[in-house]
Order: sequence, then C-alpha cells, then structure tokens
Amino acid sequence: MQLEAVHITRATELARLAAEVASERKAEDVIVLDISKLTFLADVFVICTAPTERQLRAISQVITESLEKDGGRLRRSEGKPASGWVLLDFGDVIVHLFSPAQREYYRLERFWSAATTVVRFQ
Repeated sequence: MQLEAVHITRATELARLAAEVASERKAEDVIVLDISKLTFLADVFVICTAPTERQLRAISQVITESLEKDGGRLRRSEGKPASGWVLLDFGDVIVHLFSPAQREYYRLERFWSAATTVVRFQ
C-alpha cells in the first residue's frame, strides 16, 4: 500500500511540474486532476488551454523536455497543434493541451467531475 502512495506522489509531482511549466508559458486555465480512484488509465490529468497553434506547439515541447529532464518518459503523443488538441502520455500523467474551442468541445473537467483538483492556475 505504501508503494502505491509513493507512486501517486511521483505522478502528482510530475503533473505539478507540467502545470507550472504550462502556466509559465502562458497557458490558460491550467488544472491538475487526480483521477487515480476513478480509472486505471492514469493517476493524474493535466488540462490546459493555449490560445494559438504556436503556443500549443511551444508548450507541448517545453512540457516534454521538462518532464523528461525530471525522469518522466513520454510514451506517446497524439494530436497536432494545428488540430487544436495535443495529448502527451507520460504513463501515470496525461497532459491535455487544447485550443479554447476544443477545450469547450471536449469539456474534460465535466466528464471527470468526480476527480479531485490538485492545483489550478487561472
């Protein structure tokens, strides 16, 4: 049981780092959700909005670099900045970067409304 707590703490640390980096790069409405009790897909989601394709690209790159530097490993990425949605899968941490229109369309916070908010930067 203690190993699980350490595992979730590490995922939360990586998610907080991703959120901080995104916020520093001017991402908007950055939220970290603990979904560990709701699904086996991941432990933590990071969700944020970037108003332009250029920002989506830059934020996804700096998050990837920062998390890999801190020991995270990007397992896969999906979407393209031009589509308004990028997903970065670090295993226990999944980062969702959206354009404003795509964030409104997918409404992940509503879908995962039972999740615990770890941190939010607005």
